Parts: sequence; structure tokens; C-alpha cells
Amino acid sequence: MPSYRRTWVPGGTYFFTVTLHDRRSNLLTREIDLLRRVVAQTRRRHPFRIDAWVVLPEHMHCLWTLPPDDADFATRWKVIKSGFARRIPCHESRTFAQRRRGQRAIWQQRYWEHLIRNDTDCRRHFDYIHLNPVKHGLVTAVKDWPFSTFHRAVADGLYPEDWAGDPSLEVRAAERV
Repeated sequence: MPSYRRTWVPGGTYFFTVTLHDRRSNLLTREIDLLRRVVAQTRRRHPFRIDAWVVLPEHMHCLWTLPPDDADFATRWKVIKSGFARRIPCHESRTFAQRRRGQRAIWQQRYWEHLIRNDTDCRRHFDYIHLNPVKHGLVTAVKDWPFSTFHRAVADGLYPEDWAGDPSLEVRAAERV
């Protein structure tokens, strides 16, 4: 069985897919204000630049750039996931092992990470992130999804407001369709 090894590059730009344990949940969009607060708190303690982010009901994709001397995205995800989970009332069922270890069944344990290799790779992932709500049938126009950095990208002149993207765009994002 092959073992997956993460790539650690100080100052690197990374694409992530992070998913809830319950793929039918709408917890992330329902608790978007809490998620935003936890991310902001994490960034104060462990800085990183948010290049792009989209939050869907049960998963999210983002593109981060870490500081030049730092490659530790794992700590940032641990702080975000645990900070969010601690503040959500416990309604999910948990296994005996999860209860014994004090774990919640909110997040899938792992996440997808991809080191961005060049400008083309970055642009493909940037577009993929913003197109994702359309891909999943949540909206028909990218501009209609409120939980995305698309609106910031429009304000920065990176996209026209009516950008529709390329619906055939695919990247390895470790998500089920």
C-alpha cells in the first residue's frame, strides 16, 4: 500500500480540500460566522495569506500562501478544525474510541493538500475554487455564492463579475462528485 507524504515548503502556496465527516451536513455554511472567527483567530497566531477560499455546506477549498520561513500548514488546520469543533454543540454520534479520546465526529481526519508548482497551476486551482459552487449545483452563477473570495477577486480586477469559468475544469481535489 503506498504511503502519502506531504510536501513541506517554507513560503509555499498550497491548495487544500477540507471536508466534514457528515457529507450531508450544511454545518459549514450554517456556522459561517463561527468559521470566519476561528480562521481569523488562527491567522493572528499563525499567519498565512488567503489567496482564495470557498466554503460549501460540507466541504471547503482554499489556496494559502505561508510566510517565507514557515511550512507548517498542519498546525494551522489543527487549530482551525479543533477551534471550530470546540464551539459547536455536540449532537453528532461518536464511537467509544472518539469519546475516550475526547474527539468529535465533525471533520474527516485527513485533508487534501497540494503544493502549487507554478503560475498555471495556481490559476487552475484559483479558478476551480471559485467555480466549485456551480460545479456542485448550489448556484447557476459564480457571483451568486456568498461564501467565496470570488467577490474580493472581482473587486481586485482578477475576474469580471459575470465570470462563468470553465465547467470542464478539473483538478485533483479529493472530493466526491
